[in-house]
Amino acid sequence: MVSSSFNPRQLAGFFAQAAPAVISIGLALVAWELYANYSGIKPTVLPAPSRVLEQALVNRDALLDNAIPTIRATLIGFACSLSAAFALSMLVDFFQPLRRALFPVFIVSQTLPLVAIAPLVVLWFGFGLTPKIMLVALVTFFPMLVALVQGYEATEVEIGQMLRAMGAGRWRVFILARLPSALPYFFAGLRISITYAVVGAIFAEYAGAAKGLGIYMLNAKNNFRPDLVLAAVGVSAALTLVLFGLTVLLQRLAMPWERAAGRQAAGKGPQA
Repeated sequence: MVSSSFNPRQLAGFFAQAAPAVISIGLALVAWELYANYSGIKPTVLPAPSRVLEQALVNRDALLDNAIPTIRATLIGFACSLSAAFALSMLVDFFQPLRRALFPVFIVSQTLPLVAIAPLVVLWFGFGLTPKIMLVALVTFFPMLVALVQGYEATEVEIGQMLRAMGAGRWRVFILARLPSALPYFFAGLRISITYAVVGAIFAEYAGAAKGLGIYMLNAKNNFRPDLVLAAVGVSAALTLVLFGLTVLLQRLAMPWERAAGRQAAGKGPQA
């Protein structure tokens, strides 16, 4: 029997899962379009989706020019946050007193309102890339750290005992048992944090920047152009969805056993 990687049932299942979201979004856009065109509301208050799309196409060069700094700040800031969270999670896992000493500080850092911190960071570090990276790292670091630490703790005790009985040291137990056990938690935290990263970058630009989607929205608002504000919002939403999709793809590549388990479960249906 010849096997094929293409499975029509999987494709049909994907479309079946996506259909409700696509239909609901489409209905919302249609209702918005009808209300904006026939309610008598001014376009300077609520532009129709068709006008937003039209202005996005007309101003696509400006939107792209401002999206690039936002993407740069998002990716660099998130990479710094991810590296720091991973390194500190290992230290906390190896030295438990560090957790009791540092976690209260990290929790307090998450209670600080971004609306108050962002202007101060811009004031201290200027209008360049540095404050944006710092704010992105600030809003994404703690979720990643917590996800990794909880993932390490989810390791089955028997696996660690078996590895130690075979002569494995603490570092080898971490690599072979604790790190793989943390992968599902890691990717769950990754999906949450990547959305915060885009929001953090745009908010940092709101506080002060020369270019970026945040400053583009601010200028459009000051010029009473809600159509351009919503166009920039659409670009930021698309950016967030792309990054979220990349994290899902990365999880599928890093955890192939989940796909194998899913195919095996799907193959246990009733046989004809």
